[in-house]
Amino acid sequence: MNTHFSFQRLVSVARKESLHILRDPGTLFFALFIPVLELFMLGYAIDTNIRDVSTVILDQCKTTESRALIRRFETSTSFKVLPERIYTDEQLTQAIVAGRAHVGIKIPENYSRNLGRVPREKAQILVLVDGSEANIAASSLNVASALALQESLERVIQGGQGLPVELAPLILFNPDTRSANFFIPGLMVVMCQMMAIMLSANAIVREKENGTLEQLFMTPVKAPELILGKLLPYLVLTFLEFCTILLLMNVVFQVPIKGHVVTLLMLTLPFVFTFLGMGLFISTRVDTREAAGQAAMGTMMPSIFLSGYVFPLDSMPQAFYYLAQIFPTTWLIDAARGVILRGAGWRELWLHSVVLWSMGIGMFALAMLRFHKRLQ
Repeated sequence: MNTHFSFQRLVSVARKESLHILRDPGTLFFALFIPVLELFMLGYAIDTNIRDVSTVILDQCKTTESRALIRRFETSTSFKVLPERIYTDEQLTQAIVAGRAHVGIKIPENYSRNLGRVPREKAQILVLVDGSEANIAASSLNVASALALQESLERVIQGGQGLPVELAPLILFNPDTRSANFFIPGLMVVMCQMMAIMLSANAIVREKENGTLEQLFMTPVKAPELILGKLLPYLVLTFLEFCTILLLMNVVFQVPIKGHVVTLLMLTLPFVFTFLGMGLFISTRVDTREAAGQAAMGTMMPSIFLSGYVFPLDSMPQAFYYLAQIFPTTWLIDAARGVILRGAGWRELWLHSVVLWSMGIGMFALAMLRFHKRLQ
């Protein structure tokens, strides 16, 4: 037996393994493309500096002074004043509950009158901040306070009186800015996605590996019956996991649920349907459970980084912001925080339902079509 180290044998084995890698596009994809994708997401899309926070303004004063204050917010890089017209306090709050804005600014009717009084009274402005986005709330209040102070200092220099502009902050939905209130609703969605796609991707591939898929098609069971029959238990399991985390979130972590749980579950159904379909689609593309697991995990990174789970969507470059809208996770995380923290209902979340059902039906139809083609 030859016990000497052979460089030639080493090169032969390395060459053989290299050919295996080159013939396996899935391995090359995860080895080369995923790190590059991660680099671009972390380098361009993720910005820990809070900016372009969606903001709506209720200007009850409608004077030169109030418009000057609004321009100060419009020219700030931290706020993005939406063109939406707000006329009442209810509309101001409703825009935040619906998730269209994270900050609402109210300039009262007596703002200019109080600025003009000698001795001056405080000209107060109200700033409402969405506490369900905990990482946005503190930064928005700090910047708003700085802008109000800047406005005051300029008027002090002009008039020589005390600081005239006073900011009255109000954090809605999560006044203590507890991190559990922010993270757990998002974590619940991410865990639901992981379970749905992992289980469904492995369900069909397992039959392929065991060589029993063809045997199943020799029975009277039709393809749609087989697919739906195999995926139905995973739908139930995923819902059980979702409800368990929801219960633990409320009982153990003391996160209050302000909306209706039924609304959230009805929105979760098309979300799970989407990822069951995606898992089925993955199973038609790969032949081993290891490859299915890799492909399923490949969906997790963009869902975490680009869904608003950790990093706010408002601060992302516009291209990544629009890219985030194609992920079902983005829509359900916003809906989950809306129902749980903001008390949102169908009036505010009907668009989320339309988008999630469209994604679910489209993804499942594509997976079924691909599965039938694979069998032909």
